[in-house]
Amino acid sequence: QVQLVESGGGLVQAGGSLRLSCTASRRIVSLNDMGWYRQAPGKQHDLVAHIRTDGSTNYADSVKGRFTISRDNAQNTVYLQMNNLKPEDTAVYYCNAYPTYWDWGQGTQVTVSS
Repeated sequence: QVQLVESGGGLVQAGGSLRLSCTASRRIVSLNDMGWYRQAPGKQHDLVAHIRTDGSTNYADSVKGRFTISRDNAQNTVYLQMNNLKPEDTAVYYCNAYPTYWDWGQGTQVTVSS
């Protein structure tokens, strides 16, 4: 069983930045395509960005040019750098495989005030 632990969220004003981290309990980051997802209240998990094992990346249109996904295989960690945050980015952010495979972690809350 893989456990995913997300961190780095918080309250930030519009235009601000946050860096999220997701560390896995087992060595899986280098072996799988990984994704960051977010869930706004009352909505499903939406894919924000994903990174393939070859390092290539893709982003949702709503975050292109503002968010950057990366990973550190040695640390078994995936990151999401979020710049120029907007109120509509407010959500709980999760990581998982892409497509999703493991149980969701607890997520990390990101709140962007206007």
